[in-house]
Amino acid sequence: MKHRIVVLGAGYAGAYAAGNLARRLSPADTEITVVNAAPDFVERMRLHQLASGQDLAVRKLTDVFAGTGVRVRLAHVTGIDPERRTVAVTPVTTTTGANGATGANGANGDSRGESDNHTGELAYDTLLYALGSSVAHHGVPGAAEYAFDVAGRSSALRLRERMAALGAGGTVLVVGEGLTGIETATEFAESRPDLSVALAARGELGAWLSPKARRHLRQAFDRLGVTVHEHTAVEAVEPTRAIAAGGTPIPADVTVWTAGFAVHPLAAAAGLEVTGTGRIVVDRTMRSVSHPDVYAAGDAVHAIGDNGRPLPMSCASAGFTTMQATAAIIARLTGGEVPTVGLKYHGNHISLGRRDAIFQMVDGDVRSKAWYLGGRTAARLKAGVLNGAGWNIAHPTLGMPKRRRRLATAPTPDRAGVRVAVQGLSGGPAPRP
Repeated sequence: MKHRIVVLGAGYAGAYAAGNLARRLSPADTEITVVNAAPDFVERMRLHQLASGQDLAVRKLTDVFAGTGVRVRLAHVTGIDPERRTVAVTPVTTTTGANGATGANGANGDSRGESDNHTGELAYDTLLYALGSSVAHHGVPGAAEYAFDVAGRSSALRLRERMAALGAGGTVLVVGEGLTGIETATEFAESRPDLSVALAARGELGAWLSPKARRHLRQAFDRLGVTVHEHTAVEAVEPTRAIAAGGTPIPADVTVWTAGFAVHPLAAAAGLEVTGTGRIVVDRTMRSVSHPDVYAAGDAVHAIGDNGRPLPMSCASAGFTTMQATAAIIARLTGGEVPTVGLKYHGNHISLGRRDAIFQMVDGDVRSKAWYLGGRTAARLKAGVLNGAGWNIAHPTLGMPKRRRRLATAPTPDRAGVRVAVQGLSGGPAPRP
């Protein structure tokens, strides 16, 4: 019987992991299944572009994994039973919508070239949890009802439709001064100069940047005509305005919420050890500290970086944690030594529309260095990073060896749910403190 690897989620983390596992492990004794609710690969880092009216390339997951042996299942994940090693799934329905994309009625799922059309269970021997995150409204009144977001394709498309209907002179307020907020505000201002775009920041705009990079950021906001409300906490959202602390109203025909992300409570409900925010606690190899058959990567994992601090939710973290998780899975299955992948940031890429950007270098403690790169060169660098990430996902067979690695011992999991020891599946580095 083949060793069953199930990857939950096909974003940057899940899609890369499935392709990497397929490249490295022999299909003679492994079976890899990706479960995702959307039938297409979603470039989340470009969703603010989609919302602004730009068209993005659409890559169907079945095309991405064609010829790899990876099974793609289109379904919602509704539960995990780590004791029985099963995942509960329900079907999704698909529609063709704007941008030529195939839409689904939710976000986290299954397909193999065919769609799942029934509720059921999916058994696994090794599980990689990469379901990512969604927008966090933090309980702010009206935020969930009236604010838009760019955390997923469906929500970005809703915002795109609303923006298209907004006439000249309309007002747009972006809430949140993080990378997503900055990129969204500048993208909208550049794409729709007929609108009045503002950003509400709880603190100082770009406070974490070096002085020169911060000055570049402010100049970009001034050039694009983006109004900045600094030290402004939004306490409520209404249909045509937001309410700041103290009751101050800020006009907003459209409010875009980018003030944080949250993970699904699925892992906590399954009994996995999680943090107070629901992120899965793992050891240095991205293996769950409570359930060794489960690994996690991307936004849903609570991993400690090389600087001793938790990695933030970001595409860079997805890359680090995915490389470490897949390397650990492959090593343990094939009897090799588990390698250590670096978990260190080198800088932040920030798009400021299509023709401007900032690349801010950071030190080991993620403090900004004096040096930064800005302007068109930085914009080309950011575009190269995005294109490279998308290209790697779309070409999972690149570098596929003629003979992929076999498992150390033929897997013999007890299908009734009782674990049978297999050489290479236990051991490895001890969990970090």
